[in-house]
Amino acid sequence: MAEHAYDFDLFVIGGGSGGVRAARIAAIAGARVGLAEEYRMGGTCVIRGCVPKKFMVYASQYGKDIAKSAGYGWRVGDVSYDHGTFASAMHAEVDRLSGIYFRNLKNAGVDIFEERAEFVDAHTVRLKKSGKTITAEKILIAVGGAPWRPSPEELPGIEYTITSNEVFQLEELPKHVVIAGGGYIAVEFAHIFAGLGVPTCLVYRGEEVLRGFDADVRTAVHEGLKEAGVRVVTGAVFDAIEKRDDADLPLHITLSSGAHIDADVALMAVGRRPNTEGLGCEAAGIELDDNGAVKVDEWSKTNVDSVWAVGDVTDRVALTPVAIREGHAFADTEFGGNPWHFDHSDIATAVFSQPEVGTVGLSEADARKAYGADIDIYKTNFKPMKNALNGDTSRVLMKLVVRASDQKMLGVHMVGDDSAEVIQAIGIAIKMGVTKPDFDRTCAVHPSVAEELVTMRTKWVPEVATNA
Repeated sequence: MAEHAYDFDLFVIGGGSGGVRAARIAAIAGARVGLAEEYRMGGTCVIRGCVPKKFMVYASQYGKDIAKSAGYGWRVGDVSYDHGTFASAMHAEVDRLSGIYFRNLKNAGVDIFEERAEFVDAHTVRLKKSGKTITAEKILIAVGGAPWRPSPEELPGIEYTITSNEVFQLEELPKHVVIAGGGYIAVEFAHIFAGLGVPTCLVYRGEEVLRGFDADVRTAVHEGLKEAGVRVVTGAVFDAIEKRDDADLPLHITLSSGAHIDADVALMAVGRRPNTEGLGCEAAGIELDDNGAVKVDEWSKTNVDSVWAVGDVTDRVALTPVAIREGHAFADTEFGGNPWHFDHSDIATAVFSQPEVGTVGLSEADARKAYGADIDIYKTNFKPMKNALNGDTSRVLMKLVVRASDQKMLGVHMVGDDSAEVIQAIGIAIKMGVTKPDFDRTCAVHPSVAEELVTMRTKWVPEVATNA
């Protein structure tokens, strides 16, 4: 039997989407692979992120859909929502998916260690619970990220808040929920709770939610929150939280504006941080940035020859499909004889607000920053056919960002039902270098919302103030 210098060819720290994909592909290629996961297999997405959140989005939409069905002739009797029934079904499905991740790794021949692993040096990790040390020729960091909260010194009473980790464990619906933040997580949960009939308030330091998205998308989503019944407070942050045990709404929240809000649940959705604290990166000489993210090159390699990192821990693009592609590329390159790296440009993404956002490519502002006046804009805002009879006042926004000189499509942005489904297909076209004439030559599917993407012909011209 051949002698091996290390216990494993590859050791993966973290059992989320990126780590699991890398471990499985490497093992299938013949590598001896070990993986350590301290909590549950599946990571943020499966356990406490995209999957259970999307189930909550579905749950919150059903009530509105039932109400709107009256416009199409349906007569529905008394309708009620049982959070316990939904939560049980949601957790059962999460358990099933986590089990699939575990079994897929086992079937591929990966050795799984259900405990935390921390670096000893560039080729060695220590399992925290058992104290066992393991060596590997190559080590992959795939520990993801975690919700960030201010310290008690920065925000007195922070211990009374929850994050997106704990929100899925609520046994009962809140009587009044206050959400801090204006990013996609804050926006999604504001719509979820409002859709479930919970009085909801969102507090954001900026003027419009979804910083970094196209300006028209931001405006549409911001106004959509208010139309959904969410009280939106801008230009303010939490200053202090006091708990009053004898009150029906025990959390007394003081804002930086001097205003006060009472609630029984306060959700902090003010950002996430790479999960590197206590990982021992300094012991292995691994460089981190100021935010705690692992620094990597385009091949996901760190400054240490034996260590790579993929997913949210690198703070490149914090999306599950991105982590999966990065993990797959790493395994193919290092163990499969097929070197490639993931291209982080033109990634189609969605925000599951209600209605949802679909976006790919450059925003108008970023396009103008890159190309100046060489930009054409096409956009439309309309009431979809479905809402003609159901009383729903929400509208659909579509926007095309085009480079004028060669008519290349630089960005497509949508706000409306099923935008995520539509933008996935558009993402393929953008990745292939589609042009506006390519859109124009495409026959519309009628009647559909998506047909508007290929029927916009008039360039948008910004309004210019004139003297009366």
